[in-house]
Amino acid sequence: MDSTEEFIEFAAAVGPRLRRTAYLLCGDWHSAQDLTQSTLAKVFVAWHRINSGEGAYAYAHRTLVNCYLAGKRKGKHTEFPVGGVPDRPSGPETTELRLVMLQALASLTPKARAVLVLRYWEDRSVDQVAAMLGCSAGNVKSQSSRALDRLRALLGDTLTELRVPD
Repeated sequence: MDSTEEFIEFAAAVGPRLRRTAYLLCGDWHSAQDLTQSTLAKVFVAWHRINSGEGAYAYAHRTLVNCYLAGKRKGKHTEFPVGGVPDRPSGPETTELRLVMLQALASLTPKARAVLVLRYWEDRSVDQVAAMLGCSAGNVKSQSSRALDRLRALLGDTLTELRVPD
């Protein structure tokens, strides 16, 4: 099997996982898809150097986070404010909770959001997050503490008002 076929298999296997992480970072499926595609394009360019099992996923994941943060630093704003949320069919009772949490996450700075997603969604250690973001462990701890405080302040009693299924 040549390296292009290996990359295609790799992209098919890890694409959905990268897209879910990208969605949590971006808060939008279309932006998440774009971010995932950009990430996979960069990984393909470096594929001849990294095509080794779990190391390839780690490289892709790091590239995803770097692409997200770089896009936020450049000030690219592709989001446009709208008057309301578009009508959608109702789903499970967790839909309202999910929307509230995503809106609260969207209010955080890009780096704070990345810290929370990596730390708590992907269940990575403080040291792993620090290595991925290129900062100190203390910075990760303070960023996550401030971000969680901000979420608590934003959400207040909202979460207790929502019915969370047992």
